[in-house]
Amino acid sequence: MAAENRQRFSCDGGNVAVWSRIAAWLDLGVRQQITRTGLLFSLACVLVGLAAFASANNLLFLILAAMLATLMISGLVSRLSLSGLELEFVLPEHIAARRKLSGHIIVRNMKTWMPSFSIHLTAQGNSGLRAPLYYPVIPGRVAIDEPVELYFEKRGSYRENSFRFATRHPFGFAERRVSVFLRREIIVYPSIDPRPGFEDLLVSLSGDIDSWFRGSGHDFYRIRPYEALESARHVDWKATAHTGDLQVREFAHEQEQTVALFLDVDAPQSAEAWFERAVDCCAYLAWTMSRRGATLRFVSQDVELRCPDETDVYAILKYLAMIAPRRGKPLAPPHDSNVFQVVFSASPERLADAGWNLDEPQVRLLGPDHAAIAVAAEDAA
Repeated sequence: MAAENRQRFSCDGGNVAVWSRIAAWLDLGVRQQITRTGLLFSLACVLVGLAAFASANNLLFLILAAMLATLMISGLVSRLSLSGLELEFVLPEHIAARRKLSGHIIVRNMKTWMPSFSIHLTAQGNSGLRAPLYYPVIPGRVAIDEPVELYFEKRGSYRENSFRFATRHPFGFAERRVSVFLRREIIVYPSIDPRPGFEDLLVSLSGDIDSWFRGSGHDFYRIRPYEALESARHVDWKATAHTGDLQVREFAHEQEQTVALFLDVDAPQSAEAWFERAVDCCAYLAWTMSRRGATLRFVSQDVELRCPDETDVYAILKYLAMIAPRRGKPLAPPHDSNVFQVVFSASPERLADAGWNLDEPQVRLLGPDHAAIAVAAEDAA
């Protein structure tokens, strides 16, 4: 990716006054869970205490005091291990759903001299981090950079993302945890990888687009063999007589070869599964065609984006990341008939009522019944 986004989190709030730092160490919002070892040790403390009071044996009191001191020291050391940790999350600039990406997590120990031991870092919610990280020791004033694999299952906006530091150091009596929260929005594009049927659709569209643009102008392009179902008005009889096979004159299109993607967001609730597949298909076509150098127009009820004249393909993907079906006004018919139109709509009859001519040769309708984006029964459920 061209650039990366960085986000920093801290367990103690960064540079604060000395007393505020001490207070932060004492109250970090730490949550703890007693382990089996801790439960057995606590039970042993209770039994030793009962025996000490029952027998008035000074040795048992000394043993009880040592055990209680061990519990207190364990809690203090584990809290100090979690304090002063700062997390920096480095993300790619562009993130697409269902695609593995590489990122970086940088953990800094901001304490002057005290290390942090046995730190586990896990993701909570939809942070995109697939595997937990483990740090045996993080020395004071040291930053550790770890490459991580990121994966987001669905498109959309991810706002409530959090991570959790946890440790059982030093004796494993309890697992203490502290959470840090992502304070910015992550936009995840729809999947730009082909789903079943998308590649066949692209091949079919490429053939239709080439056929449309090469035969609707007036400038001579070439003579080539006749293809089935072509109009006889372009047959070159002189070349046909010379070769013995039907030959046609091919003309170049006079206008800029532009492909328009129309997405009708007016979809009923029953068509939500189809709508998600249509969004994925639209994103795949926009990404693939733009990578091949095509001039694109993306149109919905809300926006009209021209790529690459006014924006880039990432603007289209960002819009598709946030789009949702809704009832409202129908999609307006295009005013320019010199572009090849790919139309995604769950209600083709409503488009016809709005003035669309869906039978024109430069229009390709992709509705709920189209094989490439039809939703299987198990997907709809």
